[in-house]
Amino acid sequence: MSFYVTFWGVRGSIPTPGPTTSVHGGNTPCVEVRFGDSLFICDGGSGLRELGIDLLSRGGGPITAHFLFSHMHWDHIQGFPFFAPIYIPSHTFHIYGTTVGDTRYHRLLSGQMSSAYFPVDYGDLGGNIVAADLGDGSKQIEGVQVSCMAQNHPGGCWAYCFEKDGQKVVYATDTELDQLLPDLDSPINRPRDLRVLPEDLVQFCHGADLLIADSQYTDAEYPSKAGWGHPRATTTVDLAVQAEVSQLALFHHDPMHSDDDIKRLVAGCQARAERHGSQLFVFAAREGFEVRVGA
Repeated sequence: MSFYVTFWGVRGSIPTPGPTTSVHGGNTPCVEVRFGDSLFICDGGSGLRELGIDLLSRGGGPITAHFLFSHMHWDHIQGFPFFAPIYIPSHTFHIYGTTVGDTRYHRLLSGQMSSAYFPVDYGDLGGNIVAADLGDGSKQIEGVQVSCMAQNHPGGCWAYCFEKDGQKVVYATDTELDQLLPDLDSPINRPRDLRVLPEDLVQFCHGADLLIADSQYTDAEYPSKAGWGHPRATTTVDLAVQAEVSQLALFHHDPMHSDDDIKRLVAGCQARAERHGSQLFVFAAREGFEVRVGA
């Protein structure tokens, strides 16, 4: 049995529909991770609407799913009120905090559904919405080991790791890796050199069959965006190389990047991995694309 990962929203910051983004898609973050009958949903951006429609079309009885939010910034939760299954009483959704008793994500989801922002109140949702948590930061959920790690992003953010039967998927968006480097101007961080990331982060990602990671900026763009919470795509590649990852999905595409821009970014990132002697396969996440991990 394998993990199946489907991308429903891959864009960062704001939805970007239009002809220049039609290949990779313009919906904001939402990723489905399945192992057998176990269903995990990473983030609830505008892509969550499409996932909801698809889930209802599959049939098979009541839906039970586990929501893991990286953080509560608008682009990561704006699809939740439009997720059709949460209006149906037979379906159950667990909203996870990252520590014992942590219910903040469950509570914060209701804010965007107050009458000032949305016509349907959170309390009127028909589905069974349950507050849950990951205990000490790692919990087995329906046989899948789910772990979390704090990331570097304004207001805080979490990465998630899913492990089962020797297979591993890591979801790590909205993290400014470049601020974790010891000195951006030191020789080790020159453009062609491997940028050395903290060992705890490398170990969290180590050996992943698939790493889904924030790759928003080019090297040229990053200096004017420093402190905004997102990395150079090439630094994300360096993390994947050090962590001996098999596949890297470039994620959280910049709203200003066209499909052609993303194509060039992928080519540069693949070349960087190869220059460092890695067998890493780099691709750009795109809406509707499913990856079978370990295949």
